[in-house]
Amino acid sequence: MSGGVVGAQAGTLTFMLGASPDLVDRATAVLSLMGKRIVHLGDQGAGLCGKLANNYLLALNNIATAEAMSMGIKWGVEPKALAGMINTSTGRCWPSEVNNPVPGIIATAPSSRDYVGGFGISLMSKDLRLALEAAREANVTLGLGDVAEQLYKAAEKDERCKGKDFSSIYRYLDGPE
Repeated sequence: MSGGVVGAQAGTLTFMLGASPDLVDRATAVLSLMGKRIVHLGDQGAGLCGKLANNYLLALNNIATAEAMSMGIKWGVEPKALAGMINTSTGRCWPSEVNNPVPGIIATAPSSRDYVGGFGISLMSKDLRLALEAAREANVTLGLGDVAEQLYKAAEKDERCKGKDFSSIYRYLDGPE
C-alpha cells in the first residue's frame, strides 16, 4: 500500500494488489474499506513488486529533490519560489509537491515539524534494500540504487535523522534550514 499514516487516516490509501483474477473482486471489496485506489498488478507477488518499484523511485526522487532544493537555496533562490517553479515544471514529483524536504515550504510536510511523522527513514532504507535485492535477483541493471542505499543507511544512523521522516535526507546532505 501507499499513502502512509495520512492516507490511512483519510481513507485514501492506494493498494498494489497481486492476486489471481478470480480473487480480485473479493480483495477489492475489503481493501476499498481502507483506501481509494486498488491497482491489480498481476498474480501473487506482483503487488509487492509494484510497491518496491514505487518506493525505489520515491527514494531517488526524494534525494534528487533534497539536492536540487539545496542547490537552488545556496545559489540564492528563494525557497518557496524555487519549489513553486519546480512544481510547475518537469522536475515536479511527490517529494517536491507534497513532502518537500525543506522546512517551511509545505506546512503539512514532516520537514516543517522537525521531520517528525511521515514515512520513517529506516523504513525507506529497508524498502530500498528489498528493491535492490529483488532487482539483482531479476538481473535488472540499476545505476543509482546502490548510491541511494548508502546515503539512506548513513542518514539513518545520523543523530539529526535517526527516527525521523525519510525527507530528513535533506538535513543529512546539509541542506540549509
